Parts: sequence; C-alpha cells; structure tokens
Amino acid sequence: MPLKKLLLKPGINKENTRYTSENGWYECDKVRFRQGTPEKIGGWASATSTFLGTCRSLWNWVTLGFQNLLGIGTNLKFYINQGGANYDITPLRATVSPMTNNPFRTFSGTYFVTVTDAVGGYITGDFVTFSGGTAVAGLDLNKEYQLFVRTDATFTGSIAATTLTVTTAPSNPLYVGMELSGTGVSAGTVIAAFGTGTGGTGNYTVSISQTTASTTITASQPSGTYFINAQTPITGAVPTVAATSSTTGGGAIVAAAYQINIGSDIANPLTGWGAGGWGSGTWGNSTSTSLQNLRLWSQANFGEDLLFGPRGGPLYYWDASVGTGARGVNITALPGADGFAPTKQNFSIVTDTSRFVMVFGTTEYGLAPQNFDPMLIRWSAAESVVSWEVTPTSQAGFLRLSHGSQIITVLQVRQEILVWTDSTLYSMQAFQSEPWWGTQLLADNISIIGQNAAAVASGTTYWMGVDKFYKYNGRTETLRCDLLRYIYTDINLDQAAQVVAGSNEGFNEVWWFYCSKNSTVVDRYVIFNYTENNGAGVWYYGNLGRTAWLDSGLRNYPMAATYSNNVVYHEFGLNDDTTATSLPIEAYISSAEFDIDDGNNVAFIWRMLPDITFRNSTAAAPSVTMTLKPLINAGSGYNDPQALGGSNSYPVIQTNPGTSVQIEQFTGQVNIRVRGRQMVMEVRSTAFDVQWQLGSPRLDIRPDGRR
Repeated sequence: MPLKKLLLKPGINKENTRYTSENGWYECDKVRFRQGTPEKIGGWASATSTFLGTCRSLWNWVTLGFQNLLGIGTNLKFYINQGGANYDITPLRATVSPMTNNPFRTFSGTYFVTVTDAVGGYITGDFVTFSGGTAVAGLDLNKEYQLFVRTDATFTGSIAATTLTVTTAPSNPLYVGMELSGTGVSAGTVIAAFGTGTGGTGNYTVSISQTTASTTITASQPSGTYFINAQTPITGAVPTVAATSSTTGGGAIVAAAYQINIGSDIANPLTGWGAGGWGSGTWGNSTSTSLQNLRLWSQANFGEDLLFGPRGGPLYYWDASVGTGARGVNITALPGADGFAPTKQNFSIVTDTSRFVMVFGTTEYGLAPQNFDPMLIRWSAAESVVSWEVTPTSQAGFLRLSHGSQIITVLQVRQEILVWTDSTLYSMQAFQSEPWWGTQLLADNISIIGQNAAAVASGTTYWMGVDKFYKYNGRTETLRCDLLRYIYTDINLDQAAQVVAGSNEGFNEVWWFYCSKNSTVVDRYVIFNYTENNGAGVWYYGNLGRTAWLDSGLRNYPMAATYSNNVVYHEFGLNDDTTATSLPIEAYISSAEFDIDDGNNVAFIWRMLPDITFRNSTAAAPSVTMTLKPLINAGSGYNDPQALGGSNSYPVIQTNPGTSVQIEQFTGQVNIRVRGRQMVMEVRSTAFDVQWQLGSPRLDIRPDGRR
C-alpha cells in the first residue's frame, strides 16, 4: 500500500465531534498556523522592571525629545516606563499637613504601627507617604507605605493572666493596636502581638491581669486610625532598629500624602440594598449578582503629554516636560481650568481631528458632580485640555446616546470613532460647524464583553461579545468562530471585564485573553488569524495569563502584562523569560480523528516519515515528540495499550545543528506499531530553545483484516 500523506486543514475546530472534524485539528496550546500548517509560537522576555498591582492598560508614545514612553495602569498605581524602569506618577487624593500631633504609635516586639489621622477617605491597600516626622522607637517612618484599615474582628476566647487564648477563628486578621472589648476585659486594652489571622487560632498577648471564663470578645480598630508595617516600606530603606517599646511620637509637623484610592484586581460580588454604583455589575451578565468593578484605565497622549483616568474616576494630566518625578494632576486643577471640566469619566480619548479631549460616560455639563450619566459624551474645546465651557465659538459640546444603558468602550479608526454601548455600535464623526460632532447608529442588538475586548487589525475592527464574536469593516458582521462552544461554555462571565484583546500584526492575528469558568484570573487565550484558509480565517487557542496587550508600531515586538507584575515582549526568543528564571514553553497540537485508509478495515501502521522544520531553533539538537493514538471505532476510546509490541510515539530530532546553511536533516523515519480504524496524531515539544513547523508527515500502512 502506498504511503498515506497527512495534510490537515488549518485551524482548530471544536464545534462538533472529534470524528466529524476529520482532516482537521482539534486541540492545541502555544501553536499557530502559517501557510496552512502548525508551528510553535514565539517566546517572550521581560521588557520592564516589576510594578505593584495587576496591569490593565498599556499605552506607548514618543515625546518631542524622542523619549519612548510606556504608560502602565494597574489596580494599585499608575507608572511611566522609560528605558525599562518604572516611575510612579500615581495622582494624589489628599495631602494632610500637619497631621494629628504625634500620630504614630509603636508596640513592643512588632513593626506594626498605628497611625492616627481622622481626615479619613482612605481604604485598605491605599498608599501614603509620610514626611517631616521624627523617629519613633528607632523607626524612621518618612517613607511610602501601604496602609491597612480593618473592621471589627469577633472571636471566642478566654483570658488567663496576660494571655488571650482564641478558641474560634477570628472573623478578620488581627493587628497590633486593635482594642479589645468583652466580659472581663478592661476598656482600652490592646493586642500587643500580631495575630494568626483569618482561619487561625492561637495565643495573643494582651496587657491585662484579670481572668474570665470563655466569652465573646471583639477586637476593634480605634476611630480615625489605620496600620502600616514599618518593616516593609514601599520606598526607602528597611529600618534596622525594631520597635522595642510601646511609644507614641512622630512630632507636630508630620505630613501625609495620600495617593488616589486603589481599585480591585477582580470583579468582586457586592451585597446589601443598593450595593454598587450605576453600571457596577458586569455588562451583558445574565446573573443578578451585583459586582464591584475592577480598576480599568484609559490613556491617550495629548501631544507629548499624557491624559489618563480610571473608569468611574477623574481625568488626570501628566506633563512630560516636568519629567518622571512629577505625578499626574486632575485636569480640574490645571492652570487655566474653566470650572466646566468633567469630574468623572468612564473612558477618554484625544481625537486625531483637531485634538479634542473626549470623555464617554461622564458628569453632566454645568451640574453637580454627582449627576453622572453613563450614556453622555462630552468634549473640550479644540486643542485644549482645560476649556470645557460650551459657547458658540468654543467648539466644546456634549451629546447623549439613546440606545443602551452605558457606554462600554471606544476606538478611533479610519475617518470615524467607534462607540460601543452595552447593546449598540455607533459611529461618531466630526462636523465643520456646530454641533461639531455627531453620531450614526451602525448596529443594534449586539454586545461587547468588556472595555478592552476590541482591537483593530489590518483596517478591520474585531471584538468579543457576551456570546459571539463580531467584526466591522464598513458594516457589522458576526464572525464565524470554530471554537464558539468551547469558549462560551467555559468562561467566567462574572469576570468579563478582564477580557483583553490585541492585534499581533506580524502574524495576522487578533488575540483575546479571558478567565475560564472556575477562574477569577485570566488563564485562557483564543486567536483569530484573519489571512489563513484563503482569507476566511482560522482559530486556535491555549492557556496563558495576560492582563493587558499592546502591539505598538513604536516597538519591535508586541507587549503584554503578566501576573509576574511586569511587561514582556512577545515573539521574542523561544522560551518563557518572564522572570530571571527561564522556562521552556510546552507547545502541542493534536488532530481530529482521521480514517486509516478508508476507515472500513482495521489497518496496521508500522512506520511514519516525519516532515518538520526546526528553523530558528537554537538548541543543540532540537526535537519534538510525534505520537499516534489509534482507535478501533470513532468514540470507542484509544486502544489500550496504544502500541502493539513497540511504540506509538517517537522523538524527531534535528541532527545537523550549527551549519551555516540550514538543511533539514532529522530522524528519517519513526518506527511504530499501532492498529486501528481511526487515528489521532499529536506533535509536542517541551524543551528549551526549540522552534518547529510541521509539514506533511506520511504513514506506512498495511491492511490488517476486518473486525
């Protein structure tokens, strides 16, 4: 019998059974298609130092001084990256100077410090920088810290001498300085040692002398105070002298600079009547659970400067000429601000037409800041960040969209601005006279899953909806997806706002990253290649966590944010170099079930002739493992054992590394022994420095009777 050539259709199709998808591919990870055949994707390597928080936004631009800058927005802070180093430009919420006299209180044997500041407005996780204070118990606290605000902790315990024995787990972690109350506890008694926290029991030293039977005891934080850990400042050297005594101090001129409140890194359920603000639930989510929005940012450069803001928060301005030592400033506080600027916004852009600053979902014009309209669009005067007053000559203005309940996201494309609500797509275009801007309805009864779920590639806009994919290139169309069921039956829609899309123009791809059904962090990706399959496009997928993506023409490689708190260059190298510890990338692809011969008779395969290239590999002897998995009938399960007196898999190795002209000399044939009517073929690589592309393997088949 002649050798059977295996040339399978490009792309992964999981919309039907494995056998119905015959002559195609069914599973993969870290693999893409090029010219119809699969290959391992490129590696990635760290491009920045680490930052605090989960990054949700990247923006790249170049200043007039040719500084190539990258804006990085996380749920905790906002950074400018220059030359790989991150500079914190997080805006300030408030500055208190001076604070309460001697605001610091230390406790014996611990670095936890109680800070008294009744001004308030802070939440757990916020950042504060102290200055002007004197050392307390050997601790210089003039540094930046992350603060802790705790609610009451209730537990059952008994007090003997100065030891509190906990018999039920505390409802919240316990920190030094929390005051105890309960039967037999003196007023003002404080815990003098760090507790074991939620889920733990144990002994806590307290400053009392009486004893009492087991009772319910409450540990509460004094009003107007919060905690810092002096041993782990965010900036500045770690203190070398411990707080060996309980001391109050700091002086009379301590100042505190509070950064804007932090945001959540995931969407958290909210409880209680009226929990959450307008639109706080996940858009398009069919459940009734209200969700706290995670921190999302929008960014745009105004000339060489940067405009940025968190969803639901103010709009900030960073002046590049001042340098990375300056923080962002609320646009309402800029010199020349006319008092009409929006105080909150959900999304912002700077238009290419006459440089209007536009905000989408914002506070109403001329009304109190609490009058927030999620369907309102406002724009400044042309070429201005600070002029928002609407006059016959200013060109500033506003309009309200009518279809939907809130604006989700915005993209500037050729000759128009695309605006998505939770049910509609609009086109926004400039006019030569008043009202200066207008909208046109492009599509109704559509959806978009999140603020970062749309991307532009090769002149076409692609986005992910709550139950399908779409594209727009002059008209809106549903995008055929061969992985639709696989994606939408295993996606966490409560975390829909975490979805991030981006183009990878060098490979004609659009990527989407999302959370699988049982995950609250991004762990999956799906890719649409819009040129393969004669322009019809193909899909493939895998497992990878990325929280932001940017394919910038100002950089040589696409950039993505990782859960290792840094940005990496993709398609860079062959390995996973996210951190200093390099890891190999495991890549594999597995076919659908295909008939051996005609699928009627049982056949015996005794050898396979691989066809594969290892171009661009840097390993001394790059290899993949090719495996055949036989079945007697489709759906019967793989034969057990799969091999018959031999092997069903074999490493295919390149044998001529280091030559100046790459000649694909590798294992000539793979000796295997398998029998069946149908077969699945898998190619897998697990080693460092390997790159491969599969061609058209051939099988040597012998008839083996009939069952």
